[in-house]
Amino acid sequence: MDTFNMLMQGFSTAVTPINLLFAVIGVLLGTAVGVLPGIGPAMAIALLLPVTYGMEPTAAMIMFAGIYYGGMYGGSTTSILLNTPGESSTVITAIEGHKMAKAGRAAQALATAAIGSFVAGTIGTALLATIAPWVVKFAVSLGNPSYLAIMLLALIAVTAVLGSSKLRGFASLGLGLAIGLVGMDPVSGQGRLIFGQPLLTDGLDIVVVAVAIFAIGEALWIAAHLRKTSSHTIPVGRPWMGKSDWKRSWKPWLRGTAFGFPFGALPAGGAEIPTFLSYVTEKKLSKHPEEFGHGAIEGVAGPEAANNAAAAGTLTPMLALGLPTNATAAVMLLALMQFGIQPGPLLFEEEPVLVWALIASLFIGNALLLLINLPMAPLWAKLLQLPRPYLYAGILFFATLGAYAVNKQAFDLVLLLVLGLLGFAMRRFGIPVLPLIIGVILGPRAEAQLRKSLQLSSGDPAGLFSEPVAVAAYLIIALVLLWPLANMVLRRMFPKTALGFDSLVEPAFAEPEANEAVAGQTGANAIPQAGDVPADEHHDTGNGSRPRS
Repeated sequence: MDTFNMLMQGFSTAVTPINLLFAVIGVLLGTAVGVLPGIGPAMAIALLLPVTYGMEPTAAMIMFAGIYYGGMYGGSTTSILLNTPGESSTVITAIEGHKMAKAGRAAQALATAAIGSFVAGTIGTALLATIAPWVVKFAVSLGNPSYLAIMLLALIAVTAVLGSSKLRGFASLGLGLAIGLVGMDPVSGQGRLIFGQPLLTDGLDIVVVAVAIFAIGEALWIAAHLRKTSSHTIPVGRPWMGKSDWKRSWKPWLRGTAFGFPFGALPAGGAEIPTFLSYVTEKKLSKHPEEFGHGAIEGVAGPEAANNAAAAGTLTPMLALGLPTNATAAVMLLALMQFGIQPGPLLFEEEPVLVWALIASLFIGNALLLLINLPMAPLWAKLLQLPRPYLYAGILFFATLGAYAVNKQAFDLVLLLVLGLLGFAMRRFGIPVLPLIIGVILGPRAEAQLRKSLQLSSGDPAGLFSEPVAVAAYLIIALVLLWPLANMVLRRMFPKTALGFDSLVEPAFAEPEANEAVAGQTGANAIPQAGDVPADEHHDTGNGSRPRS
């Protein structure tokens, strides 16, 4: 009952005119950035961080949440109409969605994606409101060693599962931890990695880091592969669904939600795995398996529901524990820190108005997105015809302006360029950017917990293992790190029965259309339009995996 009362108070805050206005702005911006390949919610929020300095924190976070949810909605439009997913989590949608569009059923594909997103987002937000307070109660009872172990687990898990190369993931994490060390040591007061530059004494501004890695790095990467060939979008009328479409979609919506929420809440769970599992499940349970690979509506409904449920799940550890599990959550966490709000289990106690207004705004944003997406799908499709040079020139301009506005120092522009080039180089060599951002966020906090844990044990390392939760977290870390070696040994000993996802993943991507969707990926969050990347350019994707050719 207490949770219900707090949620009602959150609604009373979220429905104020100013907060409703920012919710509408957020969902509109989110849908737009989701539709445009090459711009994801993480980049959009990073670009807006400097703009929100003078805003009230609740209004800013409501707008950011609208952008996050809107990006999940908008990504399906470009996947279905153009076969170029704007987010890696919508790659699966392109498999069946684009086939439906080519068969003249784009309206039905867009409708089941939008309604499925609404259903999954609403259920996921309800679970967030129910589960998060319980997670907080558990987290408050933990000591410093357990917090340290959980943070290390988040760092290792996110890094170890991204892409095909663990070395690249840990290289990115190392860069992030190094950036987090820049500044003055909180105990001794000595400068760390400041290279005699007084302006680095206070460390690197998190806003400058986020804007540089996401916006500048992505814009430079896309520009390096930009071509002037225009994309050909499949025309679509107003989305609608017939009786048979509803009958075939409602169960995949619910099953997709069941897959998406728990995976979103796990460190490194993300939306990619649940969307794939949803697709495979619907393929096995469908009464029309022959349609898969040729435009099965279940193959759009299930993965899109999983995608949006995972988005709600991602906010659970972010709000309850202060742990981001994807790039967008990481940038939203940076936004909280920008307002001087300390993320973690005490957030619900110290900032109840902000937290519950944010959760309530997710329900409102979901309804707004459904009302906006169904009638405006043809308009969103026209955004795909926006000239890409103009788009990325604008991104570079606003990124530079925003970074300068943080401290009004030209030195920040130098940092922006250097870190932007780092982001570009990471994309060029297939190094994922998410571990870097999470390393910047969690690195200093993990250091603080390590110091406190060792102080409590008088410097005895055994104090790090003094709590059951800490021991369990370290065992999971060992399992994550040793699993590839164990799996390799099992493959050699039992080649036909060795555990692993490879044997499952291949059949799902057997269709040529799916291979085209996956192979088109570039950058950390996006997949450029057809014709943007030269055919002979077989680069690594921004999340560390090589595209299939």
